[in-house]
Amino acid sequence: MKKLIAILSLALLPLTGFAAGGNVALESADIDLTDHASLQRGAKYFVNYCQGCHSLQYFRYERMQDFGLSKEQIEQNLIFGGHKIGEQMKTSMPALDAAAWFGTAPPDLTLTARLRRGGADWIYTYLKGFYVDESRPFGVNNVVFPNVGMPHVLMELQGVQEATIETDAHGNKHVTALNLAKPGRMSVEEYDQMVRDLSAFMTHVAEPNKLDRQRLGIWVMLFLLVFFVVAVMLKKEYWKDVH
Repeated sequence: MKKLIAILSLALLPLTGFAAGGNVALESADIDLTDHASLQRGAKYFVNYCQGCHSLQYFRYERMQDFGLSKEQIEQNLIFGGHKIGEQMKTSMPALDAAAWFGTAPPDLTLTARLRRGGADWIYTYLKGFYVDESRPFGVNNVVFPNVGMPHVLMELQGVQEATIETDAHGNKHVTALNLAKPGRMSVEEYDQMVRDLSAFMTHVAEPNKLDRQRLGIWVMLFLLVFFVVAVMLKKEYWKDVH
């Protein structure tokens, strides 16, 4: 029983982490899982900017063929360190070193889009929500995940944001606005699209068969509707003498 309670506690950690982040209004990522070009760009951004610390240990490189990449494109552009295309997308950072540098090992991100309330919208808003906070170890904070122990790895692309912070009647501080104090390599529109692509890719990774499930669900509902009509007609036929 104690082991079961421990497992449930660990499973709920991501949810409690979100709850600690407050009730921030999430921006709409407006992703399109049928847009293969967007998913391909998102895969590129993840490998270049995220996989150094975070893994996708429940997702294999070869599954990127689902959105139009060939085996050769994956092997030549998205696999490094001698990994094979049939392997999971794991990070090369040793967990012990990561814990020493960041205080804890960066989490696996395979299921982030399913664990976080809002899914792609949470990821999208989170990646846009970093701002300067000199009190934090890495000099940044986040509106969606306050006091997150993660540097803003996309700062060179987005630029530096400063927060407008107000204090309510109870003495609690709230971020009311973010202002771009120093532009990055990308324009605001370009960065928004990049984050949208990354959010789409992570949503696909969390459930690669989502579109198939939705298509199958429509056929299941149609079958149940037809079956319901047939069942009602049979019921009337069987019970007509009784009534």
